[in-house]
Amino acid sequence: MEKFFHSVILDKEKCMGCTNCIKRCPTEAIRVRDGKAQIISERCIDCGECIRVCPHHAKRARFDHLSELDNYSYKIALPAPALFGQFNNLDDIDIVLTGLKKMGFDEVYEVARSAELVSDATRKLMQQGHLERPIISSACPAVVRLIRVRFPELCSHVLPLNSPMETAARFVKKEARKKTGLPLEKIGAFFITPCPAKVTDTKCPISTKTSYVDGAIAISEIFPALVEKMEKAETVEPLMQCGVIGVGWASSGGEAAALLNDKYLAADGVDNVIRVLEELEDERIKELDFIELNACAGGCVGGVLCVENAYVAKARLQRLRRYLPVSQNHLEEGIPPCMQWQDNLEFAPVLKLSDDMGEALRMMADIDKICEKLPGLDCGSCGAPTCRAFAEDVVRGSAKENECIFILREEIKQVAQALSSMGGFVPGHHKEADSDER
Repeated sequence: MEKFFHSVILDKEKCMGCTNCIKRCPTEAIRVRDGKAQIISERCIDCGECIRVCPHHAKRARFDHLSELDNYSYKIALPAPALFGQFNNLDDIDIVLTGLKKMGFDEVYEVARSAELVSDATRKLMQQGHLERPIISSACPAVVRLIRVRFPELCSHVLPLNSPMETAARFVKKEARKKTGLPLEKIGAFFITPCPAKVTDTKCPISTKTSYVDGAIAISEIFPALVEKMEKAETVEPLMQCGVIGVGWASSGGEAAALLNDKYLAADGVDNVIRVLEELEDERIKELDFIELNACAGGCVGGVLCVENAYVAKARLQRLRRYLPVSQNHLEEGIPPCMQWQDNLEFAPVLKLSDDMGEALRMMADIDKICEKLPGLDCGSCGAPTCRAFAEDVVRGSAKENECIFILREEIKQVAQALSSMGGFVPGHHKEADSDER
């Protein structure tokens, strides 16, 4: 198996062993054992749902910090479009971009610019007609990883283009190398991220060998210092080079609408995403050309590393877009190789029972037998999200049947009945009585 990096990590000291996280994980990657949650590394897609629902803040995201800028001679900020929706009464994106430069960045390149280029490239690919329909967006890394581990038949439907984040880093670093004369390793590109899945994508990308993004800083991490710099800015530099289409990528439906094609579907929230993918897998959705899926409710504005309510941020972006041109970025000719995937998306068989087909079938039969004994309530008291997941854990040897409280209750009941049937009989008691009579 490949090496896994995860931006979502567990703080066991804060974990109280509740079952909130195991019920929400879309890949059943969490178990509660010995009163503490455990994350199954190969199954985790870093969607951040466990961070969102944990009442004890035992799950958190790893990300890079501003101190990382000191490692580079030339620093570039790559703000996600979702960043612009975090500020109240913002009517000029240039204020945010100027604030980023005052924080120590030498250059700012909006990811919304490359989003417009990706939209243009997608339109060109759809016109060529070579991709399997419906085409599934590749912009959300959590969704791409979800497809990779749970929906292998849909891998060929995923759009083979790099995300706007990766595209932005590749374009701007090459431009900076020409402008400064510095080698690429001295130029640092830092994405201002709304979610942990993007952090993982910079450290362990799926579609390419290495990412051009050198760090991912959480919006929640940079927000307080950025607000201070924005308020103190005496002059505002004219830096913005994006339009309605690019900023629209921040919320659900923005990417799909940019294709100028009405045969699309946009779904957000991991539960809704799974429902759509299941219907796609069952071939119940055929009439569409494009499907946009976002793991976070509301789109990127709903990421767990944002500071503002997703729907408030979306409303702010809608107002902000009124002042923008439709688009400022287009591909002059064909699609540059740096925008395209180097590797095809391949199924990651992390959920399979065994490499041996015969052994896998035997294990599946054992799982079915155990499931027949279980109540089918999916209560989570055993530490697994569902009864079937628990049965699988038993067959794999990571759990015992009597860890189900219903099976344990039946075992205790049988023991109690056996003791009761003895009627108070104590071994050796009659022998002692006979010797007394003699």
